[in-house]
Amino acid sequence: MNKDTLIAVLMGGPGSEREVSLASGGAVVEALKGQGLNAVAVDVCDNALNLPEGTGLCFNTIHGTFGEDGELQAILEELQMPYTGAGRESSQIAFDKVASKEVFIAHQVPTPASEIVDCSEGAKLPEMCPPYVVKPPCEGSSVGVHIVHDQSEAAAAMEDAAKYGKEVLVEQYVDGLELTVGVLDGAALPIVHIAPRSGFYDINNKYPWLNGDGATDYYCPADLDEITTHSVQQAALAAHKALGIEIYSRVDVLLDKEGKPYVLEANTIPGMTASSLLPKAAQVAGYEFGALCEKIADISLSFRT
Repeated sequence: MNKDTLIAVLMGGPGSEREVSLASGGAVVEALKGQGLNAVAVDVCDNALNLPEGTGLCFNTIHGTFGEDGELQAILEELQMPYTGAGRESSQIAFDKVASKEVFIAHQVPTPASEIVDCSEGAKLPEMCPPYVVKPPCEGSSVGVHIVHDQSEAAAAMEDAAKYGKEVLVEQYVDGLELTVGVLDGAALPIVHIAPRSGFYDINNKYPWLNGDGATDYYCPADLDEITTHSVQQAALAAHKALGIEIYSRVDVLLDKEGKPYVLEANTIPGMTASSLLPKAAQVAGYEFGALCEKIADISLSFRT
């Protein structure tokens, strides 16, 4: 990476994850500067991009809507501006949990059984029997996600999830360990075991600093035997490759009590503060946060120029 290359770190965005993105973006700016690189913060509030003159690379840290769904990538490609991370097409597919589920099934990536419920004329109950998980297909940070343990919880869960779109994804509930696997330049990083102190890994447990409550413990590398570790990492790599994701991602996996992994989704713009999950795994693999940010920038620039 040329130290004079101007790196515009795009952050914020118009979606529900704006505050989280601002934290990621601010951390990346400081990390890149710490590596001696020329990085500037660019707060993106809508789809009008105002890039500093002379920008040579956009480092995308906009989570969720606009930044992670292919829209920003399409704009940057139109501008012929190199950017970090997944491309337009892979971003679109990975962001849509229904579309990515179809890809997983087609490529025999292990994933929970599911049902798509059409809620275009109002919330409806699924045919699947509890326990199951209700998800809006195109939201991140577990927004609108509910675990339905019995039928009495179903209507409220479906009604809330339906606020975010016409379709609701309902997945078989897998009782087991919550894991996540970073993938960087085609290689799986050490597995992170996510252990919420109560409930599941929802937005409160992910970002207690944002909401004032919730707490989660993280263990990396996860305490798994060698065979299980390999199985989980291979499932994550299979998901990453099936979706055609470029540069890096973070793949969420559930491990059931029999030791079988189930891929939930791949995040193409994972959290990028020093305490986020991808950086935790990268640190165990030998990449300090600044070095990780520089590597993402470097391989992205090489890939797109």
